[in-house]
Amino acid sequence: MDAESLLLSLELASGSGQGLSPDRRASLLTSLMLVKRDYRYDRVLFWGRILGLVADYYIAQGLSEDQLAPRKTLYSLNCMEWSLLPPATDEMMVQTSVVKGRFTGDPSHEYEHTELQKVNDGEKVFEEEVVVQIKEETRLVSIIDQIDKAVSVIPRGALFKTPFGPVHVNRTFEGLSLSQAKKLSSYFHFREPVELKNKTLLEKADLDPSLDFLDSLEHDIPKVKAGALGGRQQPEWQPEWAGLSGVKILGTPALVGEMEFGSCFLPRVLEHPDGEGQCPGGPAQPALARPYLLPRSPHQELWLHLRGHR
Repeated sequence: MDAESLLLSLELASGSGQGLSPDRRASLLTSLMLVKRDYRYDRVLFWGRILGLVADYYIAQGLSEDQLAPRKTLYSLNCMEWSLLPPATDEMMVQTSVVKGRFTGDPSHEYEHTELQKVNDGEKVFEEEVVVQIKEETRLVSIIDQIDKAVSVIPRGALFKTPFGPVHVNRTFEGLSLSQAKKLSSYFHFREPVELKNKTLLEKADLDPSLDFLDSLEHDIPKVKAGALGGRQQPEWQPEWAGLSGVKILGTPALVGEMEFGSCFLPRVLEHPDGEGQCPGGPAQPALARPYLLPRSPHQELWLHLRGHR
């Protein structure tokens, strides 16, 4: 959610049962404006919060003029002092995939993982146990990147792609109607397109290249498994990233400096099958957004709850 409309967006996001205290909101409103000025970002988004045992991570992202350019991610433990995180890499994803359990809230904390590595001793090859240390900051980068790729969404028309390639905020966007808001085709994944590149020219014939340049949510396919009734295939909703909610106020334009849409990750602590409380994590899974209209007059906000439903 955009830092310049943070208070309104957080008020709407509190309908999911999760929110921030008044002092945290006030601190974010001030500090994110300073982040935008000091780092010279075109936009600053409050990404959300990741729960820890001793402290929580508050996450923000800085965007350049090109909205799909690599984002700069920052974290804070007190909503006032912000530290820049390194960009995510494939090596980080592989390295942190073995880490389970909740975050500690200490960026310098190191997880220990024992793995078998092959060692050559002359003509002999044997396996040796090696202890690998993984910093929590690296895990934080990896989890944020996975959540962004899986469930971060925007409404169709909020951004437009110029003939030269850069993607900008669409200042003429006048919001979604009620009928449009109920359709998954009205929402796109807010990341570089993946499925769109695999479509044929015939499938792209009816698409507007300036608006339909991202992957639509209508093509997301949930994981399925055999159901208990007659062995029929039934959807198995993925609960890994429970806690991210998106909001779009119907019929409102994206005014300069005030984006009337956004998303925020405010998770609950989940219970792991082994009984240990666990913050959402693990490998990214295909997410299927399901729109729900909540009776919150007079605005009639549309909520996209991207969470597990069985």
